[in-house]
Amino acid sequence: MTPQARLSAAIEVLDRILAGASAEQALTNWGRASRFAGSGDRAALRDLVFDALRCKRSYAALGGALSGRGLVLGGLRDRGFDPAEWFTGEGHAPSVLCDGDTGFTPAGNVALDCPEWLAEPLQAALGADFAAVMQALRRRAPVFLRVNLAKASVAQAMSTLAAEGIVCQLNQLAKTALEVTDNARKIQNSQAYLGGLVELQDAASQAVIEALPLADGQRVLDYCSGGGGKALAMAAQAQVKLVAHDADPRRMRDIPARAARAGVSIAVTETQDIGKGYDLILTDVPCSGSGSWRRDPQGKWALTEARLTALCQIQADILDRAAGLLGPTGTLAYATCSMLGAENEHQIAAFLERHRGWSNPLQRRFSPLQGADGFFVALLTREA
Repeated sequence: MTPQARLSAAIEVLDRILAGASAEQALTNWGRASRFAGSGDRAALRDLVFDALRCKRSYAALGGALSGRGLVLGGLRDRGFDPAEWFTGEGHAPSVLCDGDTGFTPAGNVALDCPEWLAEPLQAALGADFAAVMQALRRRAPVFLRVNLAKASVAQAMSTLAAEGIVCQLNQLAKTALEVTDNARKIQNSQAYLGGLVELQDAASQAVIEALPLADGQRVLDYCSGGGGKALAMAAQAQVKLVAHDADPRRMRDIPARAARAGVSIAVTETQDIGKGYDLILTDVPCSGSGSWRRDPQGKWALTEARLTALCQIQADILDRAAGLLGPTGTLAYATCSMLGAENEHQIAAFLERHRGWSNPLQRRFSPLQGADGFFVALLTREA
C-alpha cells in the first residue's frame, strides 16, 4: 500500500470507531476484508489509528471535524506535513481538500487532549505536572518486558533477546524491567518470550509488585487477577503459595499456560470460596485506567462521571471484602493504573475511616513522566 492509501484506510477505520466499534474490532475487520495488505501495512495503519485516538480533540481541531477524515488531516498538520500533498484524490489517496477541511490551532485542554470534565480532578491530583503528563499521554507508550527471575537473570535475558535482534535497556523503576528500544514487534515470536524468560509488562506495574512485602512460604491471594500478569510477577519473586481469583473467571483462562511457560505455580480458583487467613492480598482493582490511556486511548474518551462513581464504589467494596480474608498480621495491597485522587488517596483515606485499627505504612504514585504508565499502590495493615 502507498502512504496515501494507508491514510484512506485509517479514515475508514476511524469512522467505524467513531460510530461505536472498538479499535481492535475495527482494525481486525478491516484486515480480514483487505487481504492485499501486508504486515507492514497493518502495523502502519494501527499506528495511524491509535495516534489519532490518543490525540482526538487536538487532531479534530486541526482537521476541522471529528471524523476519520478530520482526524487524519489533523494528524498530518500536527506533524508539520502539508495535507494537500497527501490528499490528492489520485489512486487510493483521500479526496482533495475542500473548504470544510479548514481547522484551527488547539489550545488549553483541547491541545492537551484532556476530556473537559476530567481536567479539574486531574489538575488536583497531578499539580504542576498536569500539562506535562497530559502531553506524555498523547504519545505512544514504550514497550516494557519483565525478566522472569524464576528462569533467567536480567543479563541472561538481555543477551538472549539481543541474539534475536531485540535491543533493550534497563529501567530504573524496577530491577526486572527492560525497555525495548529496537525490534519490539519481534518479541512474541522470540525464543526469550516463548521460553518464558520474559513477559510483556509495564515497568510501573512491575514496580508495584516490588513494593509488596513478599516472602517465601506466604499464602498470597491475587484477588482481581485478570490475565495474571501481576500473579506471574509475584510467583517469580518468591516461593509463595499463590491463588488467583477474578470476578469473571474467563479473564483467567490463559493463566495456567502462562504459568507453565514461566515455570511457576499458580492455583486458579473459579469459585467465591477462596479461603481466609492470607499473608498478603493484592487488590489490583477495576479503575478508570487513566494512567494507561496511551495503551487504551478509547478508554479516555469513553469514561463518564457516572462510570467513575460506579468504579469508586466497586473499589471500596473490594477493599472491604478483601480485608475480611486477610490473616491478623497480613498485608492488604491496593493498586490502580489510575492518576485520579478519587480512586487512589481518597479510597485509602475512606478505608481507614471505615476500618479503625488499620494503618497505611506505604503509599506511592508512579507517573508517566517516569517513562512508564501511571500507577498507584498502597499497603494496609492492622495495627498491633
